[in-house]
Amino acid sequence: MGSPGLGRLHGLFAAYKPPGLKWKHLRDIVELQLLKGLNAGKPPAPEQRVRFLLGPVEGSEEKELTLTATSVPTLIDHLLVRGPAFTSLKVGVGHRLDAQASGVLVLGVGHGCSLLTDMYNAHLTKDYTVRGLLGKATDDFCEDGRLVEKTTYDHVTREKLDRILALIQGSHQKALVKYSNLDLQTQEAYEMAVRGLIRPMSKSPMLITGIRCLHFAPPEFLLEVQCVHETQKQLRRLVHEIGLELKTSAVCSQVRRTRDGFFTLDDALLRTYWDLHSIQDAIQAAAPRVAAELEKNSRPRLGT
Repeated sequence: MGSPGLGRLHGLFAAYKPPGLKWKHLRDIVELQLLKGLNAGKPPAPEQRVRFLLGPVEGSEEKELTLTATSVPTLIDHLLVRGPAFTSLKVGVGHRLDAQASGVLVLGVGHGCSLLTDMYNAHLTKDYTVRGLLGKATDDFCEDGRLVEKTTYDHVTREKLDRILALIQGSHQKALVKYSNLDLQTQEAYEMAVRGLIRPMSKSPMLITGIRCLHFAPPEFLLEVQCVHETQKQLRRLVHEIGLELKTSAVCSQVRRTRDGFFTLDDALLRTYWDLHSIQDAIQAAAPRVAAELEKNSRPRLGT
């Protein structure tokens, strides 16, 4: 296990999870590709050992046999004898995405799995784009779920939607202060609030730190959501609740994570790059940023 290739694999990287692929299947694919790459390396030259072989005496016409010291390769490390050098690898997954969702999925390899715990304990926010469809409701809030009702939406305008989103953000901001354990009477805490740096430092319900409409073309609309402690089902339910507030109904047609903490879409490896060398390069490129961000987010917080 002292392979130099393995030494460059300890750390975090991001992959792009396509919709329809389960996170566990993605992890298994990555592990398989890494093992394939590690085992494809050129094996070291076999060790030599001295054996005494029985053979005819050199230069003798008689059929006399003698023992001769001969150097022969040992087969104990041959691939056909011992099998592949690497048969398993520790690959962990950070904040998960369900099967229908897509986007940035952070993975840890080797010692990097402990960094996933540090990242989880930092309670970092995540960004999503959430696509909604006005005019119908389903049993699971998804576009392809069982249809429950159809409604009209001609009365819905961009201004009404923006008003609802502002109310949602305002109510979540109050909850954010409650779960952040900060004393807003201090100047430093106030400045953190102004800069949007407040976040919960313990378990909490889903909290939205920012929400806005990126595109509105009824029946479709596209939201950008910054949040923490969410699940993708809660984001789909959010679309449903926005529809109710607009006196109509709405379903979610897409949930896409565009940022997880300090990993963005630009960092996420597409499926064609889930190979040993690409993942090694991604881990090495992210390592300084991961160390700096985790150090910054592990400092004692005000009021804690």
